[in-house]
Amino acid sequence: MRRLLLVLSVLAGAAHAEALPGWTAGEIAAIAAHGPWPPPPVADRSNRVSGKPAAIALGRHLFEEPRLSAGAQMACRDCHQPGLGWRDGRARAIGLVELDRRTPTLWNVGYQHWFGWDGAADSLWMQSLRPILDPKEMAGNAAAVARLMREDKALACGYQRAFGEPPGTDDERVLVDAAKALAAFQQTLVTPRTAFDDFRDALVAGNRAGAERYPVEAQRGLKLFLRSNCAACHFGPLFSNGEFGDTGVPFFVQGGVDSGRHGGIAKLNASPFNRLGRHSDDAAGAGATRTRHVEAQHRNFGEFRVPSLRQLGRGPFMHNGSLATLEDVVRHYSTVSPDRLHSDGTPLVRALGLTADESAELVTFLRTLEIDAPKLPAAPPLCP
Repeated sequence: MRRLLLVLSVLAGAAHAEALPGWTAGEIAAIAAHGPWPPPPVADRSNRVSGKPAAIALGRHLFEEPRLSAGAQMACRDCHQPGLGWRDGRARAIGLVELDRRTPTLWNVGYQHWFGWDGAADSLWMQSLRPILDPKEMAGNAAAVARLMREDKALACGYQRAFGEPPGTDDERVLVDAAKALAAFQQTLVTPRTAFDDFRDALVAGNRAGAERYPVEAQRGLKLFLRSNCAACHFGPLFSNGEFGDTGVPFFVQGGVDSGRHGGIAKLNASPFNRLGRHSDDAAGAGATRTRHVEAQHRNFGEFRVPSLRQLGRGPFMHNGSLATLEDVVRHYSTVSPDRLHSDGTPLVRALGLTADESAELVTFLRTLEIDAPKLPAAPPLCP
């Protein structure tokens, strides 16, 4: 329903815009659907401190806190580095051991409704718990995290400010609250406006001079993006529909296969930390509709989350880091064989058959969806 309302809204706005030379009214409407940027902040009803400044401050400190891990070996920041687009630049993430999937970016993560490459979490705080507890990543536990929150004076003070009470005796609740503070911080990581956003707004407004500042090669790449139906998956202001798909990337891993979304749904439903559990602050359960109705289907096997195209960075790419450059990604979609897809229905992915010039133009367009982001300022003290 939200997507339908967005489409109707942008179509109505685009209808009032006079088509500029080189762009049809239909193309302008399609481009308008990818904005405006940034969207309004989204409050997480399952997290009572979502958007609360004191929780954001606590989450920022916890993000850089290695004592959340066993033996204080690593912090969240070690895999999600601001200077690397909130990634680690590796093909596959490394916790205590090398993992099977690439570290996803945290840019714009607060706008998602499923989290992780397989959607095994239905809230950002649930996703923040996973690496802390995973024995292959940070290998932490509830008792150790709760003890840290109680005994470290600065963290205990930050907790008091964020949650209105000191850390209690329920270790699991204190652990979850730490994850909710981490989520509150991550929700603030929103990408800046880009050259595309300026072009989109100028095009919708009928501002010819503003639209003409957008590079011609990028405009050609954008037309290819529209003509190739890339927006079927990379839709809306985020350039992602927030769901999952089979893109023809092999899902074999050492010792077996990565079932992707199929396994993620099973993990989600089995977890005591999902939105249907006791730790959700959404008493009415209004935000748990997706979780309540999601059910693993055979088609979900080997599907992975459709990433946003904003702030793509320099790679590697795909869920397993198997493609080194953005040019490799475009080449993959240009030549992918339908025999590598295992969807039960009509696959959305098809070989685009792009020429070398078209591939370069598409890459140029995609690069206009990123911009140098400002550096993260130093974390202020929790309790001055």
